[in-house]
Amino acid sequence: MASKGSKTKNAAAARREKIEELRRAERARDRRYRIITIVSCTVIVVGLVVGGYFIIDATKEKDEKAKAVTMTTVKTGTFKGMKTWKNLGRTHVDGKVDYPMSPPVGGNHNQVWQNCNGDVYDKPIANENAVHSLEHGSVWVTYTDKAAAKDITALEKRVKATPYSLMSPYQNQDGPILLNAWGTQLKVDSADDPRVAKFFEEYVQGKQTPEKGAACTGGKAE
Repeated sequence: MASKGSKTKNAAAARREKIEELRRAERARDRRYRIITIVSCTVIVVGLVVGGYFIIDATKEKDEKAKAVTMTTVKTGTFKGMKTWKNLGRTHVDGKVDYPMSPPVGGNHNQVWQNCNGDVYDKPIANENAVHSLEHGSVWVTYTDKAAAKDITALEKRVKATPYSLMSPYQNQDGPILLNAWGTQLKVDSADDPRVAKFFEEYVQGKQTPEKGAACTGGKAE
């Protein structure tokens, strides 16, 4: 028969074993909670990141669409048939730019402008420099080898007499003679077209100019 002391020791040992079992169960439960918490937080973070990405991407796409270059054609009035563009970029960049029109009448461009103080060039000039000149409010006269010699001479005379204008040959264009200003392009048949004088009057330092009064000298000279 077990003694009273032995019974007491066995009861104490049983209690300790029970307490240790409860502690093990509590520790296991804590580990499960930590794992569940970590997994839940990871899922939430991933969801936020992915959701945020799609929100940002959708917003970016919306902004890009809102700022997409748009072209319209003037239907009536003095400049009927003239093309105009909106939402043209104005960032200074290095290298070539792929413009949506030819010649370009706006968009990202070289940080150096083409001299446009009545300058006449007998060779093609870089688009990226010419566009910077348009940003300063110049009119750029371009012509192909199909333009009549007398028209070229007359236009050269007009350009040389007009600050904030320049002229150069340009083969890849729709028509023998084009008049170009920032966001604006007009095809004319000859230098005698009355719209030539009106175009110069309207667009040399006109309201379309992003940087009115900026220099047309001290830039690229050839």
